[in-house]
Amino acid sequence: MTATSFRARRRADAAAFASERSILSVHDRKQPGVRVGLTLLSILVVGTLVLISAGPLLWLFKSAVSSTQDILRDPFGLWPSGIQWGNLYDAWTRIEFGKYLGNTVWIAVGSWFFGLLVATTGGYALSVLRPRYGKVVSALVLATLFIPGVISLVSLYLTVLDVPLVGVNLLNTFWAVWLPSAANAFNVLIMRRMFDALPHELFEAAKIDGAGPFRIFAFLVLPMSTPIIGVVSLLTIVQAWKEFLWPLLVLPDADKQPLSVALPRLQETAETSLMMAGMFISVIIPVALFLLFQKQFLRGAGQAGALKG
Repeated sequence: MTATSFRARRRADAAAFASERSILSVHDRKQPGVRVGLTLLSILVVGTLVLISAGPLLWLFKSAVSSTQDILRDPFGLWPSGIQWGNLYDAWTRIEFGKYLGNTVWIAVGSWFFGLLVATTGGYALSVLRPRYGKVVSALVLATLFIPGVISLVSLYLTVLDVPLVGVNLLNTFWAVWLPSAANAFNVLIMRRMFDALPHELFEAAKIDGAGPFRIFAFLVLPMSTPIIGVVSLLTIVQAWKEFLWPLLVLPDADKQPLSVALPRLQETAETSLMMAGMFISVIIPVALFLLFQKQFLRGAGQAGALKG
């Protein structure tokens, strides 16, 4: 027996052993009744999960292209008065949805940039540079995760009103949203765990070749950490996209408010159909973003879970 056939035999035996240790053995699965029952059960479970997860989004789409009378009279009816595609255009123009969408995108992009900058540089400093006081800083960063955000809301608001050492009032500027969202302890710690798993012998060899901390960070650490960077990026953008309370406090000017703040305010004057159309557009963008980068997100999330273990 060759080495290749021996390894194939061992894999087959291991698979058979694993199947025998499951609830249903291979012999049970061959029976027609069991096979049909398992198929029906799988269809039922998958269908229920799809209905629970995609049902609200599908209903929102149905309402977004329905008239106000149809939404109020028959919420689950399939377009008694026909599909109203014009609601999407009217939501963009009549309630100035494009302006609020632009504010949301700008806030999300700024939060992503500064959040990623703080997370990567903070994790790099604690994991690779390893200063003498690194353990103390890590403990302090970890301690902030146990502080509810509501407790620090007043102090953070007062800080935005008068930034220490600078004396600048950031109220009604996007900086008031960008800077607090960048200080995310979870992102810093998860980056640190990722950097801890990288081969530090490679960094030592780069130092011997004359590479400085910045070159190691830019040309070694970041290229090897793209999956977890993708995960942190997506989480940061989604968090900034749906944030409501903090933008409501620091952006009182209606022309600078994001969708999460503007839509509840517009609900008092706008038609129900236009509100549903605006809500659908605001929801479908992060969903499309996830579907576009789902492979990178799931791969990075799997690596993050392995690091936690």
